[in-house]
Amino acid sequence: MNLDLLSAFVIGILGAGHCVMMCGGITTMLTSALPANQTRQKPAVPEPVEVLPASAAKQADPLPRPSKTLLVLCYNIGRIASYSLIGAIIGFTGSFAARNAGMPLAGLRLIAGVFLILLGLYMGQWLMWLNRIEALGKGLWQRISPLSKKVIPVDTPAKALALGGLWGWLPCGLVYSTLTWSMASGSAISGAGIMLFFGLGTLPALVTMSFGQIKIKYLLTHKVFRKIMALLVILYGIYSLFVASRLVF
Repeated sequence: MNLDLLSAFVIGILGAGHCVMMCGGITTMLTSALPANQTRQKPAVPEPVEVLPASAAKQADPLPRPSKTLLVLCYNIGRIASYSLIGAIIGFTGSFAARNAGMPLAGLRLIAGVFLILLGLYMGQWLMWLNRIEALGKGLWQRISPLSKKVIPVDTPAKALALGGLWGWLPCGLVYSTLTWSMASGSAISGAGIMLFFGLGTLPALVTMSFGQIKIKYLLTHKVFRKIMALLVILYGIYSLFVASRLVF
């Protein structure tokens, strides 16, 4: 596997605690969207005066609701698809800008390494500079977020897919830090691949959270666990800086 793809996947896993805090609420909403009987009624129609044949009687039965598993799957597909789209955009614009500025892509990898260190400091709540980076995306999010009202309640796969697609644009320091790897990837395809694998790395935390695994949530959000993960991200950022500096100098 390409080292950049593997790195993005690992960052997604290490950021599990942050993912639960940022997106845990929306995944909980997905699983609570369905009542216990798992059915939804057809729109009311006037009661017929004649006895309906058996085939018509079957059509009047309540419609089965989509399973929670299907809704969670569709939501995450939409979310990861948005990450991949953003990664493709950043990968293309980053490589284009670097070529026009005469900057080697290895120079962008130095920036990516710095952002990994900042991400670790952010996850450990030791230095919150990434909050300023998140603020850059709030203007776009304010335009996108009202669209979510059109897909709530999330009671169909299409709505879950759309909500995930919208939620992928939520300002997030973890996502933005990983996007610096897409920026340094050199192409739209590579940038999309990096964000795809990052999204896959976030899946275990969010899927277990979706099905009410309280113990898992407690572990992922525990202060000690989050600080250990933050230290690992910082160490990986330092390693990335070392590798990138050898390519540049």
